[in-house]
Amino acid sequence: MATDTHRAIEAAWRIEAPRLIAGLTRLVRDVGVAEELTQDALVAALEQWPGEGVPRNPGAWLMTTAKRRAIDQIRRNETFRRKVEEVGRELEESHPDIGAMVAEDDGIGDDLLRLVFVACHPVLSTEARAALTLRLLGGLTTDEIARAFLVPEPTVAQRIVRAKKTLANAQVPFEVPQGDELAARLSSVLEVVYLIFNEGYSATTGDEWMRPALCEEALRLGRILARLAPREPEVHGLVALMEIQASRAAARTGPGGEPILLADQNRARWDQLLIRRGLAALKRAEDLIDATPGPYVLQAAIAACHARARRFEDTDWERIAWLYEHLAEAMPSPVVELNRAVALSMAFGPETGLALLDQLMAFPVMQNYHLLPSVRGDLLAKLARHAEARVEFERAASLTRNERERTLLLDRATACDQPVRTEHS
Repeated sequence: MATDTHRAIEAAWRIEAPRLIAGLTRLVRDVGVAEELTQDALVAALEQWPGEGVPRNPGAWLMTTAKRRAIDQIRRNETFRRKVEEVGRELEESHPDIGAMVAEDDGIGDDLLRLVFVACHPVLSTEARAALTLRLLGGLTTDEIARAFLVPEPTVAQRIVRAKKTLANAQVPFEVPQGDELAARLSSVLEVVYLIFNEGYSATTGDEWMRPALCEEALRLGRILARLAPREPEVHGLVALMEIQASRAAARTGPGGEPILLADQNRARWDQLLIRRGLAALKRAEDLIDATPGPYVLQAAIAACHARARRFEDTDWERIAWLYEHLAEAMPSPVVELNRAVALSMAFGPETGLALLDQLMAFPVMQNYHLLPSVRGDLLAKLARHAEARVEFERAASLTRNERERTLLLDRATACDQPVRTEHS
């Protein structure tokens, strides 16, 4: 019975924690204090539920407990005296029965959206935004975040503590930005969610090719964001992109965890439900566009080209190259050009792609980017320039920090006396 109760507490915590933190942040105007109050409510559940039983509405119980403690804290703390007058009295007058507060939604959807924008505020570093987002909205512990990104737990803990202090010192308002600021801040939010997804989809370091838990968290956050911001095409575009890419997960690794590249994947193992969800999200995004598609919608359209092809040979590479050209205009980047070079090589021959790759070698940011020599080695091998290809694969292997990818690249270097065929997975 105790085990069942603790499982119920764990499930309620995972589901309700973001909602509690969001609602409490609106009340106390401090995300750090809101998280502490949420944890206090969890401790109360651990103390009371095993003896009293799991309440009919666990989320409501947790919110009631947390809000009562918030009001008690405001009353006790002299520094919050003004908040007692401005917030506490208003709450008591409008809600004489504190327990009734939890029966109302109380704008919780808006609060969650506000919390997303706070956690992903540009005043924080990208690493801090990712850690704080996973902590507050994903409900992950510092240990789980540290293991996901393969960094020491104290490093993650410091990032989260500093992020909360930075937000408090900067007096970041608990609100959804408006007008031009909304577009800029939304870009930051989407960047963080996609960073989390990408780290799960193609791990930059460590012994594993993928970290599925991070992909699942990013997808969950993306779906929440799509519900909270249903009129934003880029939000639906990002969800579409992640759904379609996640559909390939089962086919991307072999029995021993070794990488399987796109050209060699068994497409029967692609998750058709995720593909359908992704295509539906892409349709919603396209229906909302009143001008030029944004970067995430364009990337989702590229992913859709792969998803719709029954075989690798059926892929519409000319359309993919065209989409990458537009993506390069919307989001100029040497990495986008690298992917466009791949598409051009598939559509019009290796020489076309190689010419673009040679131009990219002049960019300093690409000097230590392992995918540049990896793709170049692939195109050189297709042109039967195997000695040059071997050098490129060996260089790529020396640059990657992922052990699975390093093994793959070294194997390809060894096999350069035979024709090879690859594509981004």
